[in-house]
Amino acid sequence: MGDDVTRLGGSLAGRETFEDVVLPHLDAAYRLARWMMRNEHDAEDAVQEASLRAFRYFRTFAGGNGRAWFLRIVRNTCHGGRRRIRGVTDPFDEERHSSRQSAADPEALMLRTDTAVLVERAIGSLPDRFRELLILREMEGLSYRELADVMDIPIGTVMSGLSRAREALRGVLGDELRPTPAGEPSLEHEEALV
Repeated sequence: MGDDVTRLGGSLAGRETFEDVVLPHLDAAYRLARWMMRNEHDAEDAVQEASLRAFRYFRTFAGGNGRAWFLRIVRNTCHGGRRRIRGVTDPFDEERHSSRQSAADPEALMLRTDTAVLVERAIGSLPDRFRELLILREMEGLSYRELADVMDIPIGTVMSGLSRAREALRGVLGDELRPTPAGEPSLEHEEALV
């Protein structure tokens, strides 16, 4: 066991191991990559490549916030991967098409699904930087300091960027919820009827 720990960049004398620093954050890494790559298979590839990079350079990890360190590697890997992949496809949404969903109230299920699709489409239409900030803060729960570390920007830039990102998201959602010219009711109106 001592050889495995040493090989992974740690020691028995208290240094953190690759397993302790990186592996607990694989789910967060996949979620971030999925939003950035907009494709499940590309996201899996990006996380695998980022994990290999993290493993290869683990000896340079100076301690501190392992989550921010690893998500930064994932983010950089996704940016490199998107340059290679030009086409954007509609990914299969496992949650929406899974049979695990309750069919107790089909109308509520439909409204929930429509809302999720609307929010996903709105976030997907935002500029990359805004989308990354929102995903990391609101879905992954990173602090402002962690965001600054992951994105390699000052904390003040994180705060102003989040404010702009939230404003842009509100604008996109507002546009999506306005009534259509043909007089069809908006999603807001449909929810008010329920």
